[in-house]
Amino acid sequence: MNLKDKIRSIQDYPQKGVIFRDITTLLKDGEGMCQAIDELQEKLDGMTFDLVLGPESRGFIFGMPVAYNLKKGFVPVRKKGKLPAEVISKEYALEYGSAVIEMHKDAVKPGQKVVIVDDLLATGGTAKAIIEMVESIGAEVVGLAFLIELDFLEGRKVLKDYHVESVIHY
Repeated sequence: MNLKDKIRSIQDYPQKGVIFRDITTLLKDGEGMCQAIDELQEKLDGMTFDLVLGPESRGFIFGMPVAYNLKKGFVPVRKKGKLPAEVISKEYALEYGSAVIEMHKDAVKPGQKVVIVDDLLATGGTAKAIIEMVESIGAEVVGLAFLIELDFLEGRKVLKDYHVESVIHY
């Protein structure tokens, strides 16, 4: 099945001129959802790693089943103020402003190898912020896997020093 056929495109959302790629139509299709997770997982074949990191919230949707299937731990990367223990934080630029993401300080240990799994690679800002947090504690990002990559936004350039894989390209 062509996964692109399961993703709804919404014109002019959240603003005029933008085409929003809505994955909710893919998620409600059991076969399509399973195929998407399987294809994301295949993008990690051959990589040796200890943990899967997934940013809030769609990185949870795709990263958790990949971690489960591969019997790896999963680390949620959350929006500011959502984690109860000591955290490390990183502010990063958005198209209109900035945001802060956090993960528990003890979630990843020095020397561990991690992969980042998320639904979308756009400008690369979120992924780069996660990479900087991981590297600040002495761990290594060995790869990133995305369901969708918006090629025209050139997020891959921001991540040029890392192994980046995407299932679907727009």
